[in-house]
Amino acid sequence: MEAGHFGVWHPLFSKVPAERARRAAAEIERLGYGSVWINEGWQSKEPLTTAAVLLAATGRIAVATGIASIWGRDATGMTAGAVALADAFPGRFLLGIGVSHGPLVGRRGHDYAKPLSAMRAYLDGMDDAKEGLVEAEAPRLLAALRPRMLELARDRADGAHTYFVPPEHTAQARRILGPDRLLAPEQAVVLESDPARAREIARTHMAYYLTLPNYLNNLRALGFTDDDFAGGGSDRLTDAVVAWGDEGRVAERLRAHLDAGADHVAVQPLSPGAPDLDDALGQLRRLAPVLGL
Repeated sequence: MEAGHFGVWHPLFSKVPAERARRAAAEIERLGYGSVWINEGWQSKEPLTTAAVLLAATGRIAVATGIASIWGRDATGMTAGAVALADAFPGRFLLGIGVSHGPLVGRRGHDYAKPLSAMRAYLDGMDDAKEGLVEAEAPRLLAALRPRMLELARDRADGAHTYFVPPEHTAQARRILGPDRLLAPEQAVVLESDPARAREIARTHMAYYLTLPNYLNNLRALGFTDDDFAGGGSDRLTDAVVAWGDEGRVAERLRAHLDAGADHVAVQPLSPGAPDLDDALGQLRRLAPVLGL
């Protein structure tokens, strides 16, 4: 898979009408980015189906799930869907899977008590389900933050997709994964040089994630405290999680992940108030030449 160093992660790929998502993916491809990442959140479209729509609308760019929840389909269904996409679009589909988060899993009627054990069993099921299928395989990444899930990504997958992390975490993840596993962090960005305005946009984005224990525990392991989580996030935390400033400053942060050991960085442009695909595309246009695309 030749996806280059930079791709695009955006929650609206799985929410807007299909034609709007197709046009956005095609423009991102024209701009020179190497991937688009589709999430599976509450009230989002089914990610493997959405990936097929975007793969069919583009000719070069990789399409990745970031992530498809293991609670959304059984291991056989996930494997069959990934094989179908890998067979139809060779070298262009990347399967990112994850255990999601307790509140979202509870809405689906599942028990989140032992996510690591659930992932191990799911991977066993996926491996068993390959037998007899067409020989087409997509790279498999695990959503991973803490050491034990990163170790599982190293041992049972092709690498890890990390989210809501600074470059310091990327360096730690690389040490655990070793040199030969794919590491693809997401990085939220705001092309805004006014500190107050940039942090306001960043905190709106961060608000939901700061209610989820997986992210809080990971940030605590990086040295942040409850004081950093209060009031929507301290300046220190906000600046660590969201890259803001002019094009050069944001590009510097994106490259910091590469310097820390990332293979590919999924850029998530943030917009005032709520996700906005038009605004995101405008930021991506401004970033593309600075990133050398």
